[in-house]
Amino acid sequence: MNQPIIELKQVTKSFGPVDVLKGIDFEAHAGRVTALVGDNGAGKSTLIKGLAGVQPYDGGVVLFDGEPVHLHHPREAARYGIEVVYQDLALCDNLDIVQNMFLGREEMAQGTFDEGRMEVEAAAALQSLSVKTVKSLRQKVASLSGGQRQTVAIARSVVKQAKVVILDEPTAALGVAQTAQVLSLVRRLADSGVAVIIISHNLQDVFQVADDIAVLYLGTMTARVRAAETDPDEVVGYITGTKTRGAAA
Repeated sequence: MNQPIIELKQVTKSFGPVDVLKGIDFEAHAGRVTALVGDNGAGKSTLIKGLAGVQPYDGGVVLFDGEPVHLHHPREAARYGIEVVYQDLALCDNLDIVQNMFLGREEMAQGTFDEGRMEVEAAAALQSLSVKTVKSLRQKVASLSGGQRQTVAIARSVVKQAKVVILDEPTAALGVAQTAQVLSLVRRLADSGVAVIIISHNLQDVFQVADDIAVLYLGTMTARVRAAETDPDEVVGYITGTKTRGAAA
């Protein structure tokens, strides 16, 4: 397999006397979906917050395209093209789709917002992901369904030209049809060359969309496997600690 775009080597994180990450090795590749799974308290959120620059790791090495990097602030993560779509999506209900997609990084022209340019770029981002469920780019986010909101949040990362997109439980609050829509969008995002990391408790969703599966158990990486070479029962064993194996995929 080609060089991972993101690689963690022996990263650690503690909160007081509690060791949350205990020497984690992890990697994600461009054009592939890597599922990060584990029970509550396994360390998934801490691992992702370190990648996002929200809670820097205490030790270990982070490589981006093979080069060591330091992620001590979300701005540093964003500079490398690392974007996180959190479970709450961080969307503003009173703004429309275009305004949400460019919130905090509006395009300017002659001292004012370049609404035309932003609308064109937002439309291009949605088109690149083959999104057809949004009627108008000027719809208020408050009027959108859960699946459409998730679509806007993911498309925002495309506008930002992200190289790594981390999705935190993207289907947790969605129905069957909306879940299928979002998983299809995740697959298209990876197929466009982006490295996608998806955190999910739903193994059915994981096996539908993931290429690789990384399993955390109590702060350790108990397995890294190809989705095509394992099954849900085996992954449950890794999640619950009843089954272990080397972490190399």
